[in-house]
Amino acid sequence: MKRKALTTYDIAQHCQVVPRTVVQWIKEGKLKAYRTPGNHSRVEMEDFLEFLKKFNMPFPQEEKLKTYKKRVLIVDDDRGMVDAIYRILKTEEAYDLATANDGFEAGEKFSDFKPDLIIMDIKMPGIDGYQLCSRIRSNPKNKDVKILLISGTIDPQEVQRIKEAGGDDYLEKPFSNKEIKTKVTDLFGWNRREADK
Repeated sequence: MKRKALTTYDIAQHCQVVPRTVVQWIKEGKLKAYRTPGNHSRVEMEDFLEFLKKFNMPFPQEEKLKTYKKRVLIVDDDRGMVDAIYRILKTEEAYDLATANDGFEAGEKFSDFKPDLIIMDIKMPGIDGYQLCSRIRSNPKNKDVKILLISGTIDPQEVQRIKEAGGDDYLEKPFSNKEIKTKVTDLFGWNRREADK
């Protein structure tokens, strides 16, 4: 079976740069890549390893290469909102996505899917976003899971409650495609190097 090609996000994560830097390497001919029918860049594993060797960069372990895609769980009782966020993030091809339509379902999915990030609505029937956030944070094993809370209106009191519950960031509805993409990439640290911006 042919090994899956790497995305610019996969390579960016290993090399600790932003995806834009990887795109520049490809444009400059430093890193060999091909285009998919959807016009995305893909790099064969052999070409990536050759690039690392040529520029004296550390080689990844096989297990790490399999886990480059970040897992994102989207939770909202509004199916339209879940579908919208899913479609926005799907275009990035950097994430494995799962969805849940309430806090109870999210709890089950969390155990099986083991997300790196949860994007969830604050106001949901049953278990709301604050309660779910607190439950996740009550287990020390989940300390590295990022939590992005979303709501129609977020006032200063709610910002305080988000922090107290253990949320990493928040986003007020309605938001643009760019806003949610930026929040997600910031939470994963892909925008952390100012020199590459």
